[in-house]
Amino acid sequence: MELFDTHFHFYDKGYTPREYYDSVKIPELKYLLAAGADFGESRTARKFAEEIAGSWFSAGVHPHSAAEFKDIEAFEEFRGHEKLAAVGEIGLDYFYDNSPRKIQRAVMERFLVLALDWKLPAIIHLRDADGKFDAYADGFAMIRNFAADGGSFVVHCFSGTPGWAEKFLEIGAFLGITGIVTFPRAVNIRETLQVIPGERLLVETDSPYLAPVPYRGKTNNPGYVIKVAEKIASERGWTIEETAALTTSNALRLFRLTG
Repeated sequence: MELFDTHFHFYDKGYTPREYYDSVKIPELKYLLAAGADFGESRTARKFAEEIAGSWFSAGVHPHSAAEFKDIEAFEEFRGHEKLAAVGEIGLDYFYDNSPRKIQRAVMERFLVLALDWKLPAIIHLRDADGKFDAYADGFAMIRNFAADGGSFVVHCFSGTPGWAEKFLEIGAFLGITGIVTFPRAVNIRETLQVIPGERLLVETDSPYLAPVPYRGKTNNPGYVIKVAEKIASERGWTIEETAALTTSNALRLFRLTG
């Protein structure tokens, strides 16, 4: 059985990629994608991917860091790297609003153009204030144009409604499911899971955040991806082996990788 954690964050805090990987690896974890959230973290993610077999990285600017973003030309150093699998994590975060919304949208748009130019899929972050869907609406309008121009993408850590899932699925989205699916109150995620076609489903941890039950409240890591996959399997009536094979195949296809 082979699992692919399609989204985690590696923070270089006194340990090497090998030390970190060896400390969290489980036999089922075969592939990983280290996501970049700003220029420095994109470099750190690249370092991880270069040192760990079966891993790749993405480069981008998270909406939290959009206000500090200055130079997209600096990202040219990642172009064409053999381990570069996507542009991202980019998007809109109207929950924290760490960057002005106008700037978030402008930065997201620039990186969507970059993804088209580099012919890479985009990893999209969308988060709204409770009970609102402004980020989803603004993000959808931008991504719809991106998709119409031939862009492929995943809305990672999807936390919207089944209705919003269906809107994004209509324009070609893959949807990433995290440990939130195990949280008792996350009924919307479990309901959304039922409308996602099997061929558009990805599994991820978004570690070190969002550790699944029974590890909730602890630091998350890619090894916990099996708990996410187990919950998906239970909710969809699949075996864990079927879930692993399906989501790994989907990830390899979206990111155009050879397993």
